[in-house]
Amino acid sequence: MKVFSTNNLRKYYVYVGDPLFTNDDDDGDGIELKIDNEIFWFFPRVSTIICNWPEACTFSLTYKSTNSNYPCHFCLVSKENLNNTRLRDDQMVLHNKENILQYYNNGTTEKTSLEPVFNYFWNIPNINVYVATVPNKMHHLDLGLYRYQIEFTKKLLFEAEGRTLVDKMNRRITLILKHPELKIFSGELQTIALLTADNYRNIMKVMVFVVDDLLNKDLSEVSVKWNEMYLLSQQEPFKKSDLKNFQEAIEKWANLFIKLFGQFSNFNFKLPKLHSWVHYIVDTIREFRAINRYTTETYKALHKTYVKIPYRLSNKKDVEEQMMKTLFEFDISEAFEFIDKYKNETNLDEKMIKGLDHFIQSLDSYFDLLKISTAQGCHIKIYRSVTLENRAILRTTNIIRKFFMSERSWFSDISVTINDEELFEYQSDNGICYAQTLLMTEVFLKKEKLLHLALVQ
Repeated sequence: MKVFSTNNLRKYYVYVGDPLFTNDDDDGDGIELKIDNEIFWFFPRVSTIICNWPEACTFSLTYKSTNSNYPCHFCLVSKENLNNTRLRDDQMVLHNKENILQYYNNGTTEKTSLEPVFNYFWNIPNINVYVATVPNKMHHLDLGLYRYQIEFTKKLLFEAEGRTLVDKMNRRITLILKHPELKIFSGELQTIALLTADNYRNIMKVMVFVVDDLLNKDLSEVSVKWNEMYLLSQQEPFKKSDLKNFQEAIEKWANLFIKLFGQFSNFNFKLPKLHSWVHYIVDTIREFRAINRYTTETYKALHKTYVKIPYRLSNKKDVEEQMMKTLFEFDISEAFEFIDKYKNETNLDEKMIKGLDHFIQSLDSYFDLLKISTAQGCHIKIYRSVTLENRAILRTTNIIRKFFMSERSWFSDISVTINDEELFEYQSDNGICYAQTLLMTEVFLKKEKLLHLALVQ
């Protein structure tokens, strides 16, 4: 990770974090959060940071390269000791604010594989960022250590008898019968990089049989020990005895893994994920509880909700436009001035112009319907797109993208269910009318519930 990128990242932390944590001290008053017109008071806390390995290095500001002298974001263990499963606690100096800040102040961060950047999380109370970066099980195991195991299995077979044993292993995979609970691809284990986490989880179910009597007993046994360890990792909650059994299973698998494959690693078997899994995962569970649903399912749910949905990976241009600039807002006292200025200075679609022209009058009629006598202090937000509960995206976008050198707007068509008392006031299709959305708004009024309104034609 380059210094300029970490400096930029710090700016984002300051932008997002400072409003939350500036009042979170001995003299602070905490945060007042308004939800549905109700005020909730709280002190914000960072509990855990769910992350994969590169993200953990980003938060802890350690070098991402596995070839660095101290590649573990948990501790100051040298790369020469990464494959040592029997390290004592006094041989692993844990990262914390005090010792890392000392390296930063002394200008010796490079010697310990640390970025020479002040870590924003040092100023946040009640969190040790080096402990709170919780490993994500899917990336750490399925796409991490198990991927290494499959790669090294192929290398071991090829080293023994060339393509003969590798081809035999691939033939065994293709002969596996289809089963509803087993999704095995028909091809060979050729391009490891293309396999998904789901592919690896299905390979785990059959690999012990695929390699049985293929070379030696240890090759089958390492798959057995992996599966035992993997099943224990899915347990929740963990009792004290469960953690002891889990740690023993980890060490049994790791020792056989190193014995069997150590000679085939491009990094002389100095794998940071292996080191952190052996020495820190059980401590992480003690501190933050089960790693299965919390650090995997939550991670995927958050990523889907807050990244994949608002920012489609198929369109990587104008990222800030997609994710951040999703609305404009104004006070109702400035509405006419704001709308006139916006219409004159912006190249608007005629539908957007029509919506703005009719918005204030329509809102006034709606207030009359609700018997709202005053709009003093009314604040309005107008959105370009919203995601509904059913994951459908509703858009009122002036210009969304270019198609063959021409620009195109997008105003969503919707169906509207008519209230029984208004059924005869509209032409409908069995009580349903069809309309086109012109504006999507959020209207805040003092002493009233937050209103989410759409203007349609």
